[in-house]
Amino acid sequence: MATRNDLANAIRALAMDAVQKANSGHPGAPMGMAEIAEVLWNHHLRHNPANPKWFDRDRFVLSNGHGSMLIYALLHLTGYDLPIDELKRFRQMHSKTPGHPEYGYTAGVETTTGPLGQGITNAVGMALAEKILANEFNKPDHEIVNHHTYVFMGDGCLMEGISHEACSLAGTLGLGKLIAFWDDNGISIDGHVEGWFTDDTPKRFDAYGWHVIANVNGHDAVAVDAAVQAAKKVTDKPTLICCKTVIGKGSPNKEGTHDVHGAALGDAEIAATRAHIGWNHPPFEIPQDIYEGWDCRTKGEGLESLWNNKFTEYTKAFPKEAAEFTRRMNGDLPANWNAHVDAFIAKVNEKAETIATRKASQNSIEGLAPALPEMVGGSADLAGSNLTLWSGSHPIRKAGGNYVNYGVREFGMTAMINGMTLHGGIMPYGATFLMFSEYARNALRMSALMKIRNIQVFTHDSIGLGEDGPTHQPVEQTATLRMIPNMDVWRPCDTVESAISWVSAIERKTGPSSLIFSRQNLAFQKRDDAQIAAVRKGGYVLADAANAKMVLIATGSEVALAMDAKKVLDEQGIPTCVVSMPSTNVFDRQDQAYKDSVLPKGVKRVAIEAGVTGFWYKYVGLDGAVVGIDTFGESAPAPELFKHFGFTVENVVNTVKSIA
Repeated sequence: MATRNDLANAIRALAMDAVQKANSGHPGAPMGMAEIAEVLWNHHLRHNPANPKWFDRDRFVLSNGHGSMLIYALLHLTGYDLPIDELKRFRQMHSKTPGHPEYGYTAGVETTTGPLGQGITNAVGMALAEKILANEFNKPDHEIVNHHTYVFMGDGCLMEGISHEACSLAGTLGLGKLIAFWDDNGISIDGHVEGWFTDDTPKRFDAYGWHVIANVNGHDAVAVDAAVQAAKKVTDKPTLICCKTVIGKGSPNKEGTHDVHGAALGDAEIAATRAHIGWNHPPFEIPQDIYEGWDCRTKGEGLESLWNNKFTEYTKAFPKEAAEFTRRMNGDLPANWNAHVDAFIAKVNEKAETIATRKASQNSIEGLAPALPEMVGGSADLAGSNLTLWSGSHPIRKAGGNYVNYGVREFGMTAMINGMTLHGGIMPYGATFLMFSEYARNALRMSALMKIRNIQVFTHDSIGLGEDGPTHQPVEQTATLRMIPNMDVWRPCDTVESAISWVSAIERKTGPSSLIFSRQNLAFQKRDDAQIAAVRKGGYVLADAANAKMVLIATGSEVALAMDAKKVLDEQGIPTCVVSMPSTNVFDRQDQAYKDSVLPKGVKRVAIEAGVTGFWYKYVGLDGAVVGIDTFGESAPAPELFKHFGFTVENVVNTVKSIA
């Protein structure tokens, strides 16, 4: 029968062999955390390899994702659909074992962890989602939501500022089902961290309000097991288990050095390691008794079966709640969703309000959220400016609720939203000023990479925010958000477009949406039913002209300017069409026939947007022109700024004439 030491050494062997075969990767962390992994995955983690999407499974996040061979070894050994041939193809094209764990590629991988610190932050979001759902659905004697979120993380995760944002909030919210293991090996890429990372990490997390278990020998399975048991008993605080480990444990000449962090050991050192740990098996060969010691399939099926029985009883006692829970966890919209949306948009169109689109966004939340009890809002300390609160908002503290006060934590907020979405059952949205999307950008990129729904509200969309000046006035942000693959960016011009942008973001399950709104009031634009329907296509003809000689393309606050310029141009004998393009990303996905109907070939074009100009030449061509801004803004009232930077009817007309 295999010993626990044998089981841990199986991880070490697979890690060093896969990295050696690929001649690329990070063997140090998997080898150093092998005992911790064996304790957690074999004795505490509630999971079913046959059903990686079981609703009440524990979540596991490898935040130090460079050590990806650790999770691949665990998934393979415990019985997930990850055959040994995939481990042999580590870091190769189209394998299920990419360099960093990627959501959607490998069964059992809960999130894409690459940039350090985002994994722990995703995990905070997952733990928060578990808490929200438990508060809503659990009943006396009927606990259908009751699982932990476990995280492995290293020094790099703790050095990244996002870990402070997320872990501070996790302590405040009392996320007692979150348990993190710190791989305290004292090594990062550049060497021993004592030259650049001397934080007292236990005190840091104690100050956050975490339960801290310090000085655990990460190679002592009994000590690690005791720490996990102690962590699970504390239900009102997240727990940090500080595990002292030796990086590359088992490598006789490289363990404890940065040489083993991010490079293959080499044939000679692998041979020495095999001898040192007593692993007398060829590369990628695992003895049957070790497979049997790791196999979690029977236990996992039993755990899920017990939960299924619980859910059956829950369904009998609470049929309405059971149906709602199943709908949410499956990611389905309510049965009456389409009718609700149609009625809401018709109402918005009928009211024909001239208001700021940030207010139109709030009205959209107010109109749509009652049909979506899974919607959980939030803002990075700007709720009164982002207008993300609605009449049904209830702040989340240590108890339940549906609105997160994230504090000034834009990056943490966005990565937490990724984790909440990945957990399932929750439809979160966050908010900040458009300028501060810069702080959140990498988490936005990760949501696009994972192809998950992440809804972000960005207000104060241009120089139109006025007196706060260039530090707060976005210029390049809208264009660069549009450049993120699989990101849908919406910059609506009025209440109808704002409502439809919200609906589109909610209905989109295959990627994130950035909704960009104005501070200032924007004029309502009249549309017929066909035009309202066309808004969903990202771009459409708002105002046509017979025998048009010019097309004005505009978004957001500049649509009204384009409409005013059209009147003058028509009067001066230049028949002009106005195209509103609230989402270039969505427009680009339309078929060519539709795009040609909106932007007919042979007709010159001028784009108008209060942002950088370079982006727009893909639509106007070299013979077109762009009215935009390629400098930073100024501190002044918004009307003065628009005039100063040329967002006037006169300048638009003159620009058209310069190319007509």
